[in-house]
Amino acid sequence: MDIRKLRHRMEYAVFCSIVFVIQSLPLKAAERLTDALAFLIHRLPVKINRRQVAEDNIHKSFHDLTKTQVDHMILAMWQHLCRMVFEIAHIRRRLRLETSPAILDFFQREKCVKAVLSGRKLIFLGGHFGNWEISVNSFGYFGFPMGVIARDLDNPWLHRWFLSYRESSGNWIISKRGGGTDLVHSLETCGMATLLCDQDAGGRGIFVDFFGRPASTFKSIALLALEYDAMIIVGGGRRLAHAESARTNWVPFELATQAVIDSRDFESSNALQELTQAFTTALEQLIRRSPEQYFWVHRRWKSEPRRRKRDMQRAA
Repeated sequence: MDIRKLRHRMEYAVFCSIVFVIQSLPLKAAERLTDALAFLIHRLPVKINRRQVAEDNIHKSFHDLTKTQVDHMILAMWQHLCRMVFEIAHIRRRLRLETSPAILDFFQREKCVKAVLSGRKLIFLGGHFGNWEISVNSFGYFGFPMGVIARDLDNPWLHRWFLSYRESSGNWIISKRGGGTDLVHSLETCGMATLLCDQDAGGRGIFVDFFGRPASTFKSIALLALEYDAMIIVGGGRRLAHAESARTNWVPFELATQAVIDSRDFESSNALQELTQAFTTALEQLIRRSPEQYFWVHRRWKSEPRRRKRDMQRAA
């Protein structure tokens, strides 16, 4: 057997074993296990857990935090991410339309409902914040399925598992690899699509302010909204507390609508830049409500504007 295929099968076997163990644990035991795992990851060598990246991102985003506070936020971030793994393993069994009132709270729900019922095309934007899987799946369970842009996994066994999991609520996956045509088709047919808007777009992206620093952002989001007269909804699934819901034995979440942005409000010659800044600012506002639930090891500020690069080279 091909070594690569063997490795993929072994990875999938380990993954399924972990999912089985997680699904067998009660909530309290799972929280203790994930917190212990988060502590171990937090104590790994810097090169492995990318601690330096997280520290740099947090320090530059929250200038008034002490070193101890930054350390606590990074540990809380790992606790959040480890708990998210537990939650993903349970979503199919726990989150349903009939159980959602006991699991989900809402923030600015009226704005979201009004936009969904407007008849306009909608682009839902989130980031590496909260439990983005819960926020996307919820709309499928509510009867508003949409196309979801996601990266293909290298392991085909894992890819099929996550494909089945993500489509179990009625949504369908649009491959990030050359998915522009499918994204447009999703907007044209069902009128809704969703993607993460905090990916680094490289030197060719639009640089907008994100936590006080220029961050390269894909032009395609604003271009689609302007071309298809779409409204942009920025939101996410924010974990509210560690306490479990008495009715579902699960953690409550807030399905947050941080902002509803109408592309019709951007008519100037600089509309592309202004619209991109608007939804980026909305995402920042959402993250600031629970910053420990953001993926700070994500290299959001990897690319720099060319002018800044030239200035740095001259100074050197």
